[in-house]
Amino acid sequence: MTIVTGIVSALKSLPVRHDIAMIGEITIMGKVLGVGGIQAKLLAAIEAGVKTVILPAENEQHVQYLPDYLQDRVQVHYVSDIREVLELALVQEQ
Repeated sequence: MTIVTGIVSALKSLPVRHDIAMIGEITIMGKVLGVGGIQAKLLAAIEAGVKTVILPAENEQHVQYLPDYLQDRVQVHYVSDIREVLELALVQEQ
C-alpha cells in the first residue's frame, strides 16, 4: 500500500498525509490483503506518534483482540481497495 500511495502521490503531485501509517499488501488489481504481526506494527506506530493507521479489512478481527490501551491510542481505518487507501492518505486538492 505504501509504495502504491507514494507512486500515485508523485504522479498526481498530491502530498501524502504526514500523520498516518499504513500496513498491508496490495494485489495487481488493487485489492488490499491482510498481513501478520499487527500488534507489533500498531505498537511501533503508536511509539512513533502516529494517531491514524490504515489497515486491511482482513485484519479487523486481529485488532479486536488487542489490549484496550493499544486500541484507544490510535484511530484505525479498515480498507479493502487501494482507492480507499488513496482517499484517506493523500491530501486532496481544495
